[in-house]
Amino acid sequence: MNTNNHQEFVGKLEKLYGAFDPEIKRFAKASNSEISRKLGYSDAQFSRLINSSATEGEYARAIQNTNRILKLLELESALKTAKEKQQNNTNPSPKKNTTLLYAVITLLALSTAFFIYKSVNFKHEIVGSEETRDDMLKWSFETPFVNPFIELDDLPADCSYPCYKYQGKWELKQPYKIPFFREQNGFHYVATEVNMYARCMSEKSAEGNIIEAYEYQRHEIWYDKRELPIDSFMVAGFQGQLTETYQNQHFEDDNNFVKLAVIHTFFRNEFNLDSGGIERSGKVIGRDVDFVSERELKGEFSSEKLMLNAMTQVNAIITNRLEDFSRPISCDFAALPKDDYNLIVEGDEISFDCEMTTSRFAIDYTKTYVLKDQFIKNTCVPDNTL
Repeated sequence: MNTNNHQEFVGKLEKLYGAFDPEIKRFAKASNSEISRKLGYSDAQFSRLINSSATEGEYARAIQNTNRILKLLELESALKTAKEKQQNNTNPSPKKNTTLLYAVITLLALSTAFFIYKSVNFKHEIVGSEETRDDMLKWSFETPFVNPFIELDDLPADCSYPCYKYQGKWELKQPYKIPFFREQNGFHYVATEVNMYARCMSEKSAEGNIIEAYEYQRHEIWYDKRELPIDSFMVAGFQGQLTETYQNQHFEDDNNFVKLAVIHTFFRNEFNLDSGGIERSGKVIGRDVDFVSERELKGEFSSEKLMLNAMTQVNAIITNRLEDFSRPISCDFAALPKDDYNLIVEGDEISFDCEMTTSRFAIDYTKTYVLKDQFIKNTCVPDNTL
């Protein structure tokens, strides 16, 4: 029984929802179902938390999430006070104050979500952790306490605000691969998953043409036991262009390939919208790694010596070559998903042709995002009375 953790968790919730009755397991100001929805938990998970039957890890995350909410409310109160003082003097625009509030709250939430990645670049663990790496990113965008998105009521009267339909969750359409160019052949970088949350960056652009997007990326490092040279994956006569056969290959179905590690990356994008397309810029803001265990790898190699050599090589890649993947990205302009931004819907795509340079060797790849969960699904209606 996690008595101390349970007491700490309940104590923090009492600041939000009033006194807790230990007999009926209820808070004074809200039902358990209402609280669980606001915190982003299922009813069953919240029941475990208030009945002192959750795991230590569940309590640690729940306490952390509750601390964030309390801090956000504290910040919101401070901003409200500052806003009232400013209105007494200058009568500022309510929309501008709302934008400022969203921006600061978003900054706090995302800074909290990513702080664990700032000082620890690589965390050597075994693949199979019960907590997904993007849990805190999801919390920052999917809980009612934090709303970083521009809403319909915030749009200008003429609805001239191109980014509003882009807001929401985007995912990677299909995996892509990049072979490592290094002293020893055989190592490949595979992008398998992307969860990206995009919002209008109204504090930077009043015209609504800049999008800020925080992105979780999951990559895998694979080893080809044949150690085929990098040229074997390139289109002949087109330096840097990977063959379609290579990109369509499923390493997990080929006994020649062994997965050695999983890389978790947090990335901050800025997308600039104009009539000619979408410009993408950004950089890595945090990364860590899970290694596949030696126990699992032993069955994949013909000798322990070969296994240890592969592990030594992947350590060298993580220490050195991943620096190449932390540099600012180089991508061409992407086509707009729709010429009329008001018509953008879930399922629309943004596709970037990009270039990755490792050891002065440039490789082309394509990254396509698909809009999976759009924040504003309705179309803005202009106010014709003005």
